[in-house]
Amino acid sequence: MRRRTVLVTLALGAVLALVLAGGVARKIRGPSLPAYAIAVQPLVQTVVATGRVSAVSRAQVGSAITGVVLERHVREGDRVRPGDILAVLQSDTQEAELRQARAALAELQDSARPQAHKAWQRAQTQWQQAQRERKRRTALFAQQAIAHEELEQSVQAENQARMAMEQAQLQARSLQPGQPQEAQAQARVASARAALAKTVIRAEMAGTVLTRHAEPGDVVQPGQVLFDMVREGDTEVLVALDEKNLETLALGQPATCIADAYPRQPFAAQVGLIAPRIDPQRGTVDVRLTVQPVPEFLRQDMTVSVNIRTGQQDRAVVIPNDALAGLEKGRPQVWVVEDGRAVRRELQLGLRGLVQTEIIAGLQAGDWVLADGQAALTPGQPVRVQARKLPWMP
Repeated sequence: MRRRTVLVTLALGAVLALVLAGGVARKIRGPSLPAYAIAVQPLVQTVVATGRVSAVSRAQVGSAITGVVLERHVREGDRVRPGDILAVLQSDTQEAELRQARAALAELQDSARPQAHKAWQRAQTQWQQAQRERKRRTALFAQQAIAHEELEQSVQAENQARMAMEQAQLQARSLQPGQPQEAQAQARVASARAALAKTVIRAEMAGTVLTRHAEPGDVVQPGQVLFDMVREGDTEVLVALDEKNLETLALGQPATCIADAYPRQPFAAQVGLIAPRIDPQRGTVDVRLTVQPVPEFLRQDMTVSVNIRTGQQDRAVVIPNDALAGLEKGRPQVWVVEDGRAVRRELQLGLRGLVQTEIIAGLQAGDWVLADGQAALTPGQPVRVQARKLPWMP
């Protein structure tokens, strides 16, 4: 019995010694930590943001005159071409003014002009008669057949007839085609016709009606907006990006856009404009993406997720972003496992992706990097590598 007790005690001691020895060995070898094996692969740098669909050109259509809306021909969402009728105003007054102007022109051409010409002809005839009478009396006066007073009366009558003829001539000429009176009458007709045309409100461009602000029976004033329209074919996506992205942005960079309402229908765009100023309140810069061709489903002010490709490398040494530390201080670092020990190493970064970053200097393919760049370790501390699959690997 005593012998058995001794054997059990010895066995327990041996087990305890093995456990202690294993613990000491693990302590010597360090903790087992997840780590990535650095690899070379293609890398795309992107800027991700949310924007809204915006038209390059918008137009506000209004009335140039005061009037009452008689008809409205379009509503929100309707597409129109140049010249299409949007609304019609009551035109009784304008039609009456046009009739008056046309009547005045017709009266000048068909009545006043012929009458003036006839009056001129009569005045010419009367002047010629006065001339003949003055000549006759001059001959009689030379023969002392009449008194000098009668001769003076004939001269005076001739002068009056000549003046009347000249005045009739001026009047007739002023009514001739192309002269000021006819030009003024034609101008009044044109003005009345233009005023009548303003009662029909038409589209000046091809586009889509966004909103309407008038209904039949409404009284509208000059300058009042009746319809908001966007020009057809010119569509952009407006994105406000953090100004920290300016360094990587450039005109012509490709982008992929996805409307929240149509997540399965991505469409292409490219950077068309980078605003020349920064919004001081938000610290953002406005970027406009040109969309061509424009998908049929796009609507004004739609919310769109945007992914702008700002850089690309076919072969790059890359590291998962969660393995990086010190980015906020501008001194990127990682924990590298060398000969079973953790070593802090500073890096020089290149392109930045959503989940990975290019390493220009500091690492090479095959290096083991701890997955937790913020791990609380001391340089030289023993660690064991627990291989972890790279986040972007299938």
